[in-house]
Amino acid sequence: MSATNPPITAQPHFGHPAAPAGDNYLTHGRGVLSWLLTLDHKRIAIMYMAGILFSYALGGVFAILIRTELILPSPQFSSDPDTAWRFYNHMFTLHGAVMVFLFIIPAIPAIFGNFVLPMMLGAKDVAFPKLNLTSLYLWALGAVIFIFVLLKGVLNVMFPALVPFWGGGGLETGWTFYTPYATTTADSAVVEATLGAFIIGFSSILTGVNFIASIHMLRPPGMTWFKMPLMLWALYATSIIQILATPVLGITLLLLMAERLLRVGIFDPGLGGDPILYQHFFWFYSHPAVYIMILPAMGVISELISTFSRKHIFGYSFIALSSLTIAFLGFLVWGHHMFVSGQSPMANAIFSLLTFFVAVPSAIKTFNWVATMYKGNIHLKTPMLYAMGMICLFTIGGLTGLFLGSLSTDVHVHDTYFIVAHFHYVMMGSVLFAFLGGLYYWWPKFFGRMYAENPARIAAVLVFIGFNLTFFIQFVAGTQGMPRRYASYPEQYTIYHQISTIGAYTMSLGMLLVAANLLHSLLRGPKAPPNPWGSNSLEWHASSPPPHDNFAQTPNAGDPYDYSAWRYASPREGYVRDPNAAPAPTH
Repeated sequence: MSATNPPITAQPHFGHPAAPAGDNYLTHGRGVLSWLLTLDHKRIAIMYMAGILFSYALGGVFAILIRTELILPSPQFSSDPDTAWRFYNHMFTLHGAVMVFLFIIPAIPAIFGNFVLPMMLGAKDVAFPKLNLTSLYLWALGAVIFIFVLLKGVLNVMFPALVPFWGGGGLETGWTFYTPYATTTADSAVVEATLGAFIIGFSSILTGVNFIASIHMLRPPGMTWFKMPLMLWALYATSIIQILATPVLGITLLLLMAERLLRVGIFDPGLGGDPILYQHFFWFYSHPAVYIMILPAMGVISELISTFSRKHIFGYSFIALSSLTIAFLGFLVWGHHMFVSGQSPMANAIFSLLTFFVAVPSAIKTFNWVATMYKGNIHLKTPMLYAMGMICLFTIGGLTGLFLGSLSTDVHVHDTYFIVAHFHYVMMGSVLFAFLGGLYYWWPKFFGRMYAENPARIAAVLVFIGFNLTFFIQFVAGTQGMPRRYASYPEQYTIYHQISTIGAYTMSLGMLLVAANLLHSLLRGPKAPPNPWGSNSLEWHASSPPPHDNFAQTPNAGDPYDYSAWRYASPREGYVRDPNAAPAPTH
């Protein structure tokens, strides 16, 4: 690197002595306890990454088993139909519950939020480091309880000899825990599973409190509200939803446990309860939870689109404020999940109208991303491929959501594979592609290693083709009347399921290539420069991987989307600041 652009090294920060040469957050402390008891937001993010990626792999395995079971109308895993159908019920419950509660909801805030939020703020850490570590252990405790209960049910079905060893149980309710099935099924570990989800909810609330406090209190000089990176706006809006909506889920799960254990009538009509009340409570949380999933993904996409278009983000204020608008409107549309539950026609009409309103701020983001790309100097690096893929998938998911917001069509496709496809396009596809794009984008910052670009691009194409092959055909199957959650089906639907299963195998191949490439990067990847992409948000002004304290001193923030001061030097140096440009905002 030239003398005018010296590498950023660890320096004294807030009175701490200078770190040894080559020291970074990965090497700052030695031994297992230095990780388990760390207060460093970056190490906490990496530990979240390990747990969340394991959960994603587990959920993915069960997705493949589901698709394999559905490749033919007849049972595939057991000659006994009853055993096969029970196994299927456990599989789709585990797949849905693990993917929703242990991957999609926490993935981007827990990993990227924890790692980059303080660095984007130019801060040493989050506002409450000990609370951050507490959030990690609450998530881990809830995840262990959750996964054990769900796996136990699957193993009990396949290996009945295990039942005397650890008892019956498991869960066949689906990830929604719908009553009265969840309160009346005798051999079901509903209490244990909901306890796990309840604990995970506390982790989500504490993380939201920490992020809001950090953004309010730790912004550096020069970073006003409308000079923050859009990733911070997305995390801020997400945190508001986490704090306001998650307690509703916690109360609902407590009531469900109380009804199960004490036999008081709350949701069970056999005890004088109302199962529709449960649906109102559950979806009052779970539709805002949709935006807990998608808003952080939108924040990631805003960073990727601007960086790899080498162009200032278009319509910054509209994108920022649309995040808050989505957070607000997300609390008003839960009733569109219940169009066929017996609501009054007036309530259905109101919820339908509000559902169309919530599409507006989402469309604002999409159009602004496309406008940012227009006439930009687009670099088709792997993160940009995933960002463009996310826009495609989110557009398909959003447009098909219009059919579900309309009463005249929703009643016909409700509880069919049309719903399955729509949900996966909006939630799984959009969030997964944003997650993978962000993972490749910040991977050099996480570990100081570059990945192999060509295999990463091939994997991105495989995942995109596999995902669309898996789920687009399900729109067709749904309109033809194929109901969801069924392990057997009439032979006329066989071709749809076979195409979908081939797509799932293709997507799995792409994900295996992603994992192999990133693991190879950790072991043999070339060293990453401080700024391989030419980004201008503050985390790219630190070394890769960053020092323990992030920055030697609190930096002054500039426009995070002004790339004019950066020029590409070499693969080893990455982007460096033009010596004729204004002084760097850090150091």
